[in-house]
Amino acid sequence: MDLNVWFKKGLTAAEYINSMTQNKEEMLSIYEQFSLTAEDKSKLEELGTQNLRAIVLTEDWCGDALLNNPILMRIAEAAGMELRFVLRDQNLELMDQYLTNGTSRAIPIFIFLNEEGSEAAVWGPRAPEIQTLVMERRAALPEKDAEDFQEKQMEMYKQLMAAYQTDTAIWQTVANSIIAALLK
Repeated sequence: MDLNVWFKKGLTAAEYINSMTQNKEEMLSIYEQFSLTAEDKSKLEELGTQNLRAIVLTEDWCGDALLNNPILMRIAEAAGMELRFVLRDQNLELMDQYLTNGTSRAIPIFIFLNEEGSEAAVWGPRAPEIQTLVMERRAALPEKDAEDFQEKQMEMYKQLMAAYQTDTAIWQTVANSIIAALLK
């Protein structure tokens, strides 16, 4: 599987944003409000010499993509990294090489490539701390066969989406996680 081919096949950030039909305003709001710390920018400038690129496996309906993609976009700007967005549902051959826990087509997945087009790092679909937050909230839901499960689950997702869009600590947690993966 030649990752360079997948990279070339992907959409630029502008093309992806222009094609979005869901969560566009929410994602752009995070992008406009989020900024990297001076320390993060310094670390990322050093990465610029590696000429990394990234394939972003994503879909616009995904809440985790709404949170993570704009943060990656800011990281990419600071590191001089080119991004290409590949839609998961139209590219399952690539997605199935990056399953979460070997079974789940969870997104987004960021595949970082070196100059030769080899995989340098992979990140996603969530920062470990955000995964813990989601699991804690899921654990608080009633049993799946409970009469109010669907209602409670929808309320949980609504609360998570609100936090994703407004909680700057969540944004920094995601940035820290992505940057740590890049610096390994």
